[in-house]
Amino acid sequence: MAVFRIERFSPLPAAESWRRVTDWERHAAHLPLTRISVPPGIPAGIGTVFVARTGVGPLGFDDPMEVVRWAPPAAGRAGLCRLEKRGSVVLGRASIDVYPAECGSHVVWVEELRVRLLPHWGDALLSGAGRRIFRRVLDGLLDDPVRP
Repeated sequence: MAVFRIERFSPLPAAESWRRVTDWERHAAHLPLTRISVPPGIPAGIGTVFVARTGVGPLGFDDPMEVVRWAPPAAGRAGLCRLEKRGSVVLGRASIDVYPAECGSHVVWVEELRVRLLPHWGDALLSGAGRRIFRRVLDGLLDDPVRP
């Protein structure tokens, strides 16, 4: 299993960093060849299932994820989100924690990935690529101008 961790300090308050990193559809703006669909009208939280579709036309795969833990930051307490990847190609889990910090917030994103049919010796390559890609996603989400 490929494992990687990304940390980022942001001047944004924890509640705003949380809002941005758990706005699943916005992730797609920073992922090449990927779109993310979240069922409309369902409040964010435990049980939310969304799908990242990566590919071009019929050539691609779905990466469905389910939120299994959801605790937004409040009153100086960290926000904790856990996702389970339930796809036929990508399996694993992710955690996104948002801690209040003296000058904003501290975001910690950890991914544990397994790609079916990828031999274990490919985990190091997958970790390196995942770290670069998800660092770009996290930077983009936290650096975007404030949107309502």
